[in-house]
Amino acid sequence: MKIEVAYALKEEQFLFVEQVAEGCTVAQALQQSELLRRFPDLNLEKVGIFGKLVDADTVLREMDRIEVYRPLKADPRDRRREKVNQERSAQKSL
Repeated sequence: MKIEVAYALKEEQFLFVEQVAEGCTVAQALQQSELLRRFPDLNLEKVGIFGKLVDADTVLREMDRIEVYRPLKADPRDRRREKVNQERSAQKSL
């Protein structure tokens, strides 16, 4: 069956069309994918199908798109907290 494997760097995106056997899992598909041939040391901790996080043992369906997510450089919650604290500090000094 046909699936897609997607990965994005900051300035470049990759989309590979792959053929896998019926009953193939996300992990199995990634192990045989062009993506891992190009990026053998890629972190596969967070993957999804069409924007929803899934486990590596999720069974694929025809035309699923596996998305490999890069780790975040900063936690968005920490950044929001930091911004709120800066705004509070700025208001106190007025």
